[in-house]
Amino acid sequence: MPHDRGSRIRCWGNARRRDARVRNLGRLAGGAAPYFYIGLRGSHRSRPGLPGGLPGFPARVRSGRGTRARARAGQPESYSENDLYPDVRSALSKLRAMGVWVGVVGNQTVRSGQILRSLDLPTDFIATSDDWGVEKPSPAFFSKVVEVAPCSAAEIVYVGDRIDNDVAPAKAAGMRTAYIQRGPWGWILRDMPEVAELSDWRIRDLSELPGIVATENEC
Repeated sequence: MPHDRGSRIRCWGNARRRDARVRNLGRLAGGAAPYFYIGLRGSHRSRPGLPGGLPGFPARVRSGRGTRARARAGQPESYSENDLYPDVRSALSKLRAMGVWVGVVGNQTVRSGQILRSLDLPTDFIATSDDWGVEKPSPAFFSKVVEVAPCSAAEIVYVGDRIDNDVAPAKAAGMRTAYIQRGPWGWILRDMPEVAELSDWRIRDLSELPGIVATENEC
C-alpha cells in the first residue's frame, strides 16, 4: 500500500500516516524498532526454519518458553559484539547523527535487554517484552512503543521481519512500517502479498534506513 507523502520521520519504529515529520526510528533488531531493528547474526543461519523473536537475532537468543527453560537450567541466552551484523553500528550512528530517535524493542527476556544495553549501541531506548510485561503482537505492546517514543505514531517507522508480529500490528497502531528481508522470517515471508500491502518500505539491510529518512524528510 503506497504511503501518503508529507510526514517527517522522527522515530524508527512504526507509522502509517504521513501528516507529520519523522524524527525517530524504532524496532530492535532482529524483531526492532520507533523501534528499531538491530541485526544479530549467528546460529539462525544454520537453522533457517526456526521462528524468531527479534529480526536477525541468532537462534540462541530467541524468546519464549524455551529460552526461559534454558535459563532456569543454568544456560541463559548469551551474545556479544561479534554477533551483530556489520551494518548495525554504522546505520544506527548515521540515524542518530540525523537527529532520529532510535529505539530497540522486541519479544525478549529481561536478560536479553541487559545484554543489549551493555553493548553500548547508538540507541536512545531499549526494552523487551519481559520488561513491559506484554508481548508482540498484542496491541498493548505497540501502544507502549508509541507511549515511550518522543513523537506521534505517524512519525514512527517500525522495522520488522514478520507480518503477524511486526508489520501488521504496527500498521494497525498507526505507524509506518519497513519490512526487512533478513533472518529466517524475513526470507520465509518475503513473497507473501501482505509484505507489499502493509509495508511502506522493503529493505534488505539497515544501511538503507538513513537514505529513507533523508528522502522522506526532504518532502
